[in-house]
Amino acid sequence: MKKSDVKIKICGLTRCAEAEMLNREKVDYAGFVFASSRRQLLIPQAAEIRQALDPGIQAVGVFVDQASEFILQTVRYVRLDVIQLHGNERQADIDAIRKLTGKPVIKAISVKAAEDLNPEYWPDAEFILLDHGKGGTGKAFDWSLLERARYSRPFFLAGGLTPENVASAMGYRPYAVDVSSGVETAGVKDREKIATFVQNVRNHLV
Repeated sequence: MKKSDVKIKICGLTRCAEAEMLNREKVDYAGFVFASSRRQLLIPQAAEIRQALDPGIQAVGVFVDQASEFILQTVRYVRLDVIQLHGNERQADIDAIRKLTGKPVIKAISVKAAEDLNPEYWPDAEFILLDHGKGGTGKAFDWSLLERARYSRPFFLAGGLTPENVASAMGYRPYAVDVSSGVETAGVKDREKIATFVQNVRNHLV
């Protein structure tokens, strides 16, 4: 038995102080939301937070059906490492954005039924993110659907994760776990919740 090497993504940063929390825990990915959301950032705000982030943490920009020109501008100004597409983007959109920016893509899949977990129907992207609805709901999809699926591609598991339930999520062997509201108190990232979440992921035995 060894401790887990599952990657950790904390999404929805809105303050430089939150970047410092992630630096302390040495997480793998930090998510910046540029789509309509209570966590939506303007490009200069995101760039300031990115500056406070440890260079070893990959910065992920979250976009929903937004113009490729805007995505490219954001990638360059904020210095994003990864692009997350969380809307209705088709394969042609993914290919065009990847070619334009030169960055890897995470494509979000809204899981409502077992067929949504069939990799044969997933678009071609470096990573797939499995989520509840369009994301940001704070709710988990039916994880029991994962028990019947077998994956040949790495996936991020998102939606409704918390420090209390992330150990159960680890049993489905995701490449990474992605949390936002589950490590917040009153809508603000909570240092202790982040620390507990990270500890529960890294101490999980596989």
